[in-house]
Amino acid sequence: MSNIYSWQKEIWQTLTRNFATQQRCHALLLKGHQGIGKFDFSRYFAKSLLCDHAKEDIQACGTCQSCHWFEQGAHPNFYQVVPEALSEVVSEDTDRAGAEETAGNSKSKKKASQQISVGQIRNLTDFVYMSGHQSGYKIVLIYPSEAMNKAAANALLKKLEEPPEQVLFILVTHHPQHLPPTIRSRCQQITMPAPDVKTSLDWLVQQAVKDPQSCLTAAGLAPLTALQFNDSELFAQHEQFIQQISSPMQLNPISLALTMQQVDLSTLVSWLQKWCYDLVSYAVCGKVRYYHDQQAMIESLAANINTHACITYVRTLYTHQRLSQHPLNPRLFLEEIFLSYIQLVNEKAI
Repeated sequence: MSNIYSWQKEIWQTLTRNFATQQRCHALLLKGHQGIGKFDFSRYFAKSLLCDHAKEDIQACGTCQSCHWFEQGAHPNFYQVVPEALSEVVSEDTDRAGAEETAGNSKSKKKASQQISVGQIRNLTDFVYMSGHQSGYKIVLIYPSEAMNKAAANALLKKLEEPPEQVLFILVTHHPQHLPPTIRSRCQQITMPAPDVKTSLDWLVQQAVKDPQSCLTAAGLAPLTALQFNDSELFAQHEQFIQQISSPMQLNPISLALTMQQVDLSTLVSWLQKWCYDLVSYAVCGKVRYYHDQQAMIESLAANINTHACITYVRTLYTHQRLSQHPLNPRLFLEEIFLSYIQLVNEKAI
């Protein structure tokens, strides 16, 4: 299957089989880690459902008028909702391999809204309730769905409670826990598969990534994210970041915050989350998940930290991850979490 990733074949067969046998639903929630291809999968699924001459396994033919409309971003029965900050990066003609990841590091749209507004959801009304251009599905894709603010989520809930016939909502999320339970309960939830390390490395080699192992580590084992590290400034920034936090005695939180304030805040917090996860993991069970090349330093730090305090700090980082999506002073935000990190690694183990 050339239009979905190799690790998605099984979930594709299951999902398309259900739709082929009329075991359909009005709303899907595709959930999983960022960087595993959920967005690409959702778009290809929508394209295939809208295709005029879909193949036996419901794959899009790629040659009919409907497929051409879809690729041009002009299909009358398809409506995509994304935050303003992603509107240019996550577009109909975005390269498949980068679609899910480049959005988070866009600099040109940095001041645009990171949220999906209530106005965007209300704009769906005519599309959802009026007759479609042709028979068959009308499909609404919302990505990432956790970007909806409270008012937007409430507006969507009303549409999910009384869905019209032949309308399918596809919600794609990296953080399903950030969606209201009322939204989640009205969707068929599908956990999207993540590839194992070997599969990811093989795929990155096929994409001509120069140092697939290092890129995959930097990306937290997410292959699409890893692709963005290849030959990029972001990779160098990540290497500098890890070098600093792995040597806490030399770490200057003020200087590091100043250096890193141009990096996407959510990405930075994610790096620190994975580093601290490895500290806890090694302290508890002697295993490293992400930073294998830094295992000696992780072992040294894990032997001297307060494990309970580290677990508490990891939980705090989840809160900071959510705050990173809102307008704030990047330098002060980073100074706070780096100062807390230094305090953590200097606290005696118990």
